[in-house]
Amino acid sequence: MSSGRVPRHARIRMMAAVATVCALSAAPLAPSAVAADTPPYSETYRPQFHFTPEKNWMNDPNGLVYFKGEYHLFYQYNPNGNSWGDMSWGHAVSKDLVHWEELPLALSHDDEEMVFSGSAVVDWDNTTGFGTKKNPPMVAIYTSAYKNGGKQAQSLAYSTDRGRTWTKYQGNPVIDIGSKEFRDPKVQWYAPTKSWLMTVSLSTEHKVRFYSSKNLKDWDLLSEFGPAGATGGVWECPDLFPLAVDGNKDNIKWVLVVNINPGGIAGGSAAQYFVGDFDGKKFTADDKGTYTPPAGTVVQDFEGTDFGTWTTTGTAFGDGPAAGAVAGQGTVEGFDGTGLANSFHSGDGTTGTLTSPEFTVDSSYLNFKVGGGRHPHESGTVMEQGPPPEGTVLADFEGGAYGDWTKTGDAFGSAPATGTLPNQQEVSGFLGSGLVNTYLNGDSTTGTLTSPEFTVDKKHINFLIGGGNHPAGSADPTALELLVDGEVVRSATGKDGEALNWASWDVGDLAGKKAQLRIVDDNTGGWGHLNVDHIMLSDTKARPVSQETSVNLIVDGQVVRSATGSNSETLDWASFDLRPYAGRKAKIQIVDMNTAGWGHILADRFTEADTAAKSVVQRADWADYGKDYYAAVSWENAPGGKRYMVGWMNNWDYSGAVPTSPWRGAQSVPREMALRTVDGRIRLTSKPVGSLESLRQPHAVSTSGVTVKDTSKTLIGPAATGKALDIEATFSLKDADRFGLKVRTGANGEETVIGYDTTTQELYVDRTRSGAVDFNSTFPGVQRAPLQAKNGKVKLRILVDWSSVEVFGGNGEAVITDQIFPDPASQGVQVFAENGTVNMDKAVVWHLDSAHD
Repeated sequence: MSSGRVPRHARIRMMAAVATVCALSAAPLAPSAVAADTPPYSETYRPQFHFTPEKNWMNDPNGLVYFKGEYHLFYQYNPNGNSWGDMSWGHAVSKDLVHWEELPLALSHDDEEMVFSGSAVVDWDNTTGFGTKKNPPMVAIYTSAYKNGGKQAQSLAYSTDRGRTWTKYQGNPVIDIGSKEFRDPKVQWYAPTKSWLMTVSLSTEHKVRFYSSKNLKDWDLLSEFGPAGATGGVWECPDLFPLAVDGNKDNIKWVLVVNINPGGIAGGSAAQYFVGDFDGKKFTADDKGTYTPPAGTVVQDFEGTDFGTWTTTGTAFGDGPAAGAVAGQGTVEGFDGTGLANSFHSGDGTTGTLTSPEFTVDSSYLNFKVGGGRHPHESGTVMEQGPPPEGTVLADFEGGAYGDWTKTGDAFGSAPATGTLPNQQEVSGFLGSGLVNTYLNGDSTTGTLTSPEFTVDKKHINFLIGGGNHPAGSADPTALELLVDGEVVRSATGKDGEALNWASWDVGDLAGKKAQLRIVDDNTGGWGHLNVDHIMLSDTKARPVSQETSVNLIVDGQVVRSATGSNSETLDWASFDLRPYAGRKAKIQIVDMNTAGWGHILADRFTEADTAAKSVVQRADWADYGKDYYAAVSWENAPGGKRYMVGWMNNWDYSGAVPTSPWRGAQSVPREMALRTVDGRIRLTSKPVGSLESLRQPHAVSTSGVTVKDTSKTLIGPAATGKALDIEATFSLKDADRFGLKVRTGANGEETVIGYDTTTQELYVDRTRSGAVDFNSTFPGVQRAPLQAKNGKVKLRILVDWSSVEVFGGNGEAVITDQIFPDPASQGVQVFAENGTVNMDKAVVWHLDSAHD
């Protein structure tokens, strides 16, 4: 067990770990490298009304239960660092779901197991015998992730002192099916059968299992649900609970929440749900009927013996359409007719393109089916690696020696590698015959390699990098670092692939400074190595080579729309909005530039249509449409029969790289959940917990009757600015295409746009210019949620914190949660309209006090 929380006045804050930047980042690390004397909970990006641990890594909420006046929040926690690892249960309690007290570590990892996600109950009748009826025990049901062999099984721990100290049950595990993908038990008391009900995930099978027990120790399998809905990633952290529909206690439906990663609605992690019925043994989801895509004009269905007027490069697509799977490929499903485009010819190692003739855009949407790899197009990439830009080579690792670089440890060997090392996947993309490759004797070796000092005299440092994605500042990095005065000022990693690719740092602000390069391999786990080559100073930024598997729309030589598969051999519908390009010349290009796992693309049935086709993911139901709401689960035993839910406010796509220190990870605002009939369909809705309003400062700033046309203007004035705000706004539709609010606005165009798009009837959040966005290529972007205006009006509730926005549209049927990392000086709030006029009926802005005492 680790030491507990010390009184705030007595704490000594850890020196901030340096934040991390992924391979393509060029941002300085300064925002989170705050001074050592910064008081806790006042660091640059520290949330003021979302729970964060004082320090270290946090992910899933666990063990949510109410007992003796306290809401308990346990959570996945690394007691030893700011990156994922040594999974244990951290612990905090609250009387109002707003003000939290962090308590000592509850359940610790040990030599045998890590403590993965789960739940907690109050065993009122002492069915376990762990306590007494007078002093009922709290019982945690968690997943034991065994270190030897990787098996996952369900185990118990108990507490008889209100969760302050815990004992692991000697008879663990209580359910063991011999699986490595069996986790996250959610347990509740099911009164009709006077028994405990467990909902638990078979993650890679996309199934949820239900078990029953009289004593929490002996369990019987009841049934399974799934696969259903979105299945593009693993299913995790399930939750099952009843709710009244539209407040009618005579109409009870059950909600099954299934969190999925990746494959969420906004990419990466997300919280999916199903509405249905539970009969005590089996959950049955409501039938949503079969999907019929919009009718239209088919422009390419790959039913011929060749590609017709479409042209190929490379060998990946073969000589013509495939009739399904090709040699060495798993079963391919979801295509129409007998043929499709399939770039798996000769396996993932081949590359190529398949391009349509040029056409004039004269329809609203291009619908098509896509499958295969999830390797998105990245702007700024090139199709072929040309010669490096002009510049000064600092190291090319040719000549069979490290020269005057200084070495520690055993990962680098006595000389540069000449390519792939024993038992390593093929290494590609390096120049010449030598490179740094720390896979010597496998991932188990560690060490550093440090350059002599040099002067920064050009705008960029370019380099080739591959290998593991373990950022600097994490517990066990695999990183290339730039040091100035001994401090890490830039950092880059691989992407968990052996292929090296160009990355670049903008070092214009370091001109004239003395610097060193350091290659660090501290990692002995999977992908615990780094590949580096051809480090150079240049006034020209090197452009990385495309590694995409994508379907692209090209207008005027630029990729303007792009879609990928989801690492699945099943094709699904996708759609490009063509309306902005009406009358212009365009091409469709299917691209496979990836030679690693899932390095292929599948496509079929390109159709011009008046409306967009919807994918399985878009047709699924989501508790939140943002990038940063995952592992969402609810509290048991909440007073008044309320159902409160909370999610981890992060995304596995970039969770290890968000620029926060000395903590990493936040929980969303707890939300009160309800089932409402929306547009004829029962939907799960949410609103912020009512007690959050206790943080509102007494004097709100309000305005009404504001008409905005084709502009952005400051809302109300300086009194409405801030870093922690609660905003309620109602708009009346006029003729603007898009309208809404911009928050955290500041210098250099910094803004987070919260808008409504009348042309698509969607709520959206655009964080592409929200501050620090370049630590991961999947972070910037626009998140969208379907939202119908009601009586010509759109209602928004917006929570703005120091590093997040949570947007509730309508009556909570459309919610978008996104992290943002703006400059602290960016505190403006503006109202805007595009392509027309909107009327803002009313807006009220409250400043929120900090929830930290």
